[in-house]
Amino acid sequence: MRDLTNNTTTREIRNPFSSSEDQNLSSDYQISTDDAYDDSTNLLKSQQDNIGYHNRLQDSQRSSQAPSQTNLRGDTPTPSNPFVSIEDTLSPFGGYPIMQFPLSIDEKEPDDYLHNPDPIEDALYDKNRFLNDLKSMDKKSFCGLLGVIGLFVGAMAIFVVLPVLTYSNVTTHYTPESYEILTQYQYPTLSAIRTSLVDPDSPSDAQTYKTKDGDEWKLVFSDEFNAEGRTFYEGDDQFFTAPDLNYAATKDLEWYDPDAVTTVNGTLNLRMDAYKNHDLFYRSGMIQSWNKLCYTQGLIRVSASLPYYGNVSGLWPGLWSMGNLGRPGYMSTTEGVWPYTYDSCDAGITPNQSSPDGISYLPGQKLNVCTCKGQDHPNTGVGRGAPEIDIIEAEIDTTLKIGVASQSLQIAPFDIWYMPDYSFIEILNSSVTTMNTYAGGPFQQAVSGTTVLNRLWYEHNNNKDGLPGFQVYGYEYMNDDDTGYITWYVGENPTLTLHATSLHPNGNIGWRRIPKEPMSIIANMGMSNSWAYIDWSSIHFPLNFKIDYIRLYQPEDAINLTCDPADYPTYQYIEEHLNAYSNVNFTSWKEAGYTFPKHKLNGC
Repeated sequence: MRDLTNNTTTREIRNPFSSSEDQNLSSDYQISTDDAYDDSTNLLKSQQDNIGYHNRLQDSQRSSQAPSQTNLRGDTPTPSNPFVSIEDTLSPFGGYPIMQFPLSIDEKEPDDYLHNPDPIEDALYDKNRFLNDLKSMDKKSFCGLLGVIGLFVGAMAIFVVLPVLTYSNVTTHYTPESYEILTQYQYPTLSAIRTSLVDPDSPSDAQTYKTKDGDEWKLVFSDEFNAEGRTFYEGDDQFFTAPDLNYAATKDLEWYDPDAVTTVNGTLNLRMDAYKNHDLFYRSGMIQSWNKLCYTQGLIRVSASLPYYGNVSGLWPGLWSMGNLGRPGYMSTTEGVWPYTYDSCDAGITPNQSSPDGISYLPGQKLNVCTCKGQDHPNTGVGRGAPEIDIIEAEIDTTLKIGVASQSLQIAPFDIWYMPDYSFIEILNSSVTTMNTYAGGPFQQAVSGTTVLNRLWYEHNNNKDGLPGFQVYGYEYMNDDDTGYITWYVGENPTLTLHATSLHPNGNIGWRRIPKEPMSIIANMGMSNSWAYIDWSSIHFPLNFKIDYIRLYQPEDAINLTCDPADYPTYQYIEEHLNAYSNVNFTSWKEAGYTFPKHKLNGC
């Protein structure tokens, strides 16, 4: 209420929890606005005094025998002590009794340490504040810190490190030096590259070899495969490549994978597994020296251990050679060139040999001798092709349950009934070698002999030393049109000799020649129903076709180790048709984007 006489403002303090009787009693007490309630300092002092008094009041109440008078609403009783004024019993924060104030100075709360700093502990904490903050950091805060650091590092990498590396060309590949060997194909310079075509590990007694006629030929190339862990992916090796493909031309059941070819324990290992890939159920290995290492004339010897036991049919290990104009497995490159070895301009170059009896399904010789000038031909005026000479294709005689080596010359065009003139073919040991009953089909003629093999020359039939047995297989050949020949070997013994004169004109075709093409080397282990009956229940994987060495000999006056000889070039032609020679998915020359050149018989 306001006293108009004294011009002084007063405020009446009432206890909301007291009875009307108490309120009448307390109405006599008024507090002027000029007093401590408007002064913050006096207010704080009054609060502290009230808190202290609260403790004293509790003690006095406990010791007092007089019962307190409390109404049914729980209002504060009137103090029994006559010396205590009603103002002292009220809380300074709202007018309710001080004994009902929710906080007590003796009460401990979790955040009391925040209001009671310890200078010594604070100094120790600040001394290693960063580590102490990390220790007390919760998981959410820690993850947030890591996120901020990650964003900062990423921003620095993108906007600072990457521009610096790009500007300084550190991220670009080093261009290695290159040198020329064997062909014009360029190889990267490697620290462990061989500088000699003859392997330094080749023994001294293997540096020369005496032929069947007594001539001594020189070792011009060898690979002993003694370096452990060699790989043969594209570009890995100087001389050999392991292709990544399915050999669809012979309907093989396996996928040739570079991972299945390596060197171990001094041998080249071609491994076949029952491993599903590329929608096929088997994986195996092949190596080929196509466009890297080729030879013309000479003697090739390969020491090998054939896979499995030698009495189970179905496997197809092979050692062979083919003209460099055909890349093995790339069907578009072999169309019209495999297995032609022909240099005449007659019906032999035409599709099906112009014969209606179905003797040939070949499309005709693509690069024939009568190709028109200016047409697509590596050297116009010379009949070109990709003939095949097989060192060995191993099979099993299913009657005798014994291994047999098939050694063949694959040629085109074909003799009538695929029969050459056997008067000029020699079987040198009829007790183990016979002429092959298979002489050819609509895609090739095979002049072939078969030789019985010893089971000790197979993977799982160890010799007297407890080691897998190896045997040497090979052939020697000279390609003179009149005196040329091919002689095949098993071990040191010649098995079969084919003389050039056995391939004389027959019917409407002319001379087929002992191959003059540069020949590449191939080794593989396949499996196909087109080759032999497969005894699935008796074959247990994995299987290993092991090669100890490959050695190549030539007369000293006729050394020719190139895939691009002057009289039978291949390099430029391959470079001009890379679409076919680099894409295994093309199965025809036309599909690769090329056409057969015109020749004189169909009009220039």
